[in-house]
Amino acid sequence: MAQDKPFRGVFVIVVTPFDEQGNIDEESLRAEVEFCLEAGVHGLVIPANASEWFTLSDAERRRVSEIVVEQTRQRAPVVLSVTGGSQWAAVEMAQAAQDIGADGLMAMPPPLKPPLRDGLFEYYRGISHIARVPIIIQNCHPPLGTPMPPDLLARMVDELPQVDYVKEEADPCTHLMSQVSELIKDQAKFKGIFGGQAGRFFMNEAARGACGTMPACDIPDAHCALWAAFERGDLSETRHIYYRILPLLTMESLYPMVIYKEVLRRRGAIRTATVRNPSHAPLDEVDHRELDILLDELSDLLTVKGPFA
Repeated sequence: MAQDKPFRGVFVIVVTPFDEQGNIDEESLRAEVEFCLEAGVHGLVIPANASEWFTLSDAERRRVSEIVVEQTRQRAPVVLSVTGGSQWAAVEMAQAAQDIGADGLMAMPPPLKPPLRDGLFEYYRGISHIARVPIIIQNCHPPLGTPMPPDLLARMVDELPQVDYVKEEADPCTHLMSQVSELIKDQAKFKGIFGGQAGRFFMNEAARGACGTMPACDIPDAHCALWAAFERGDLSETRHIYYRILPLLTMESLYPMVIYKEVLRRRGAIRTATVRNPSHAPLDEVDHRELDILLDELSDLLTVKGPFA
């Protein structure tokens, strides 16, 4: 896909579907991509945190990336996450991602024993050195993320070729978003800053000039309706939709991967809600009843059905 069009809008994080034995379900992954595209998303991202990338082998990360690029068939940009345990690992992943056909790269710092400030700059410089597509720096909170200060993020945008975007979801993400944007000197090079944290702070992020949002892909049609209202300047409708989806986004924060997959399963986008190495308790009867209510209240915004419905 041509890179002359800036990334903007709803770039959903695609989950990695597993069968009941914990193996990657490739058919479900392809169905999930179609589900997202039918919902009108502006881009797809994998394998990121909501994709459970930390449970995947390197070969599995490459395979799910290949499938998403193949299935998308250039109908929307695909950003491949290349976070590695070192600069060398991330560079190797970035080279592979570009060979696969990535339209963009995204990376967090190494999640285990990350380098200090100068080492972080060198980590991203290594990725930038071999990049032929735009890079999104993901600034995320622990335990997987290593928050980086606004001046370092701004320096990387100013000095590193292809580093054109930031995804800001460290705390407090809204204030940090403004600080990063203000500190960048080369505003012509800077393409934009995405909001994260599942879209829970969308209105605050949009007011600060966010170029888009990167939520999980369980309610992509609702997020696209939210973005469409914002883009046409109807802030009253934007806020109305935001208030409607916020209870589900809040519930997701308690059991993130578990809820994403359960919603996708209910909507027929994937076959099972299996999560690898779950860090949260499974949903109980009370959770399921609450989820029933929340999804029913959003039924008019949830316009897409997957093939397993």
